[in-house]
Amino acid sequence: MNVDPIAAMGDDIDSWTTIMFLYHSALKKVNTKLEILNDEFKHVHKYNPIEYFKSRIKTPESIVKKLKRSGLESTIINMVDHVNDIAGIRLVCSFTSDIYRLAEMIGKQNDLTVVTVKDYIKNPKPSGYKSYHMLVTVPIFLTEGVVDTKVEIQIRTIAMDFWASLEHKIYYKFEGNAPDYISRELRDCAEMVSMLDARMLRLNEAVLKAKAEQDAAQKNE
Repeated sequence: MNVDPIAAMGDDIDSWTTIMFLYHSALKKVNTKLEILNDEFKHVHKYNPIEYFKSRIKTPESIVKKLKRSGLESTIINMVDHVNDIAGIRLVCSFTSDIYRLAEMIGKQNDLTVVTVKDYIKNPKPSGYKSYHMLVTVPIFLTEGVVDTKVEIQIRTIAMDFWASLEHKIYYKFEGNAPDYISRELRDCAEMVSMLDARMLRLNEAVLKAKAEQDAAQKNE
């Protein structure tokens, strides 16, 4: 009979160390996949869709706070079942078109399972926040069995990442209770970011079209 390695764990320090090992291992696997995808894209298409990406593991303090906000006890089972962003990767692209292209490529990886998708680009949060979130699981092989471990992937443009980073810093200072005028300013800035992204995408498309026409003209000379 197969035993669920997670269900068999207690809430002692050894179990905590093991569970964090799972998330670190999952993050390594997904990081490697993204590096390979990026290298393959550069090789085949002569284009680099990923500007950069960062990965992180939530601190124990952040995990406990999140569980408490949800009215849950700080147990390993609750952590695994209810905290989806313990392992996280932020993937930053140049253009909005790259976001959906990369999401499609990630979704086609046969040893990753896409659990949920949240498109905050087509449906921004009330604050103005935009990003594309994918929750995936990756199999981690232990001596006691295989554990499908969650990793949250956030994909956004440079401009979206700039706005989100500043929004986080501002709200952190107010502990989520920023004055109304600051929230309005942030929403206005989010609109400017959206317009900038749209304009840069049009400019890139115009550049690609002009280059294709130039290459075609040179061939016909």
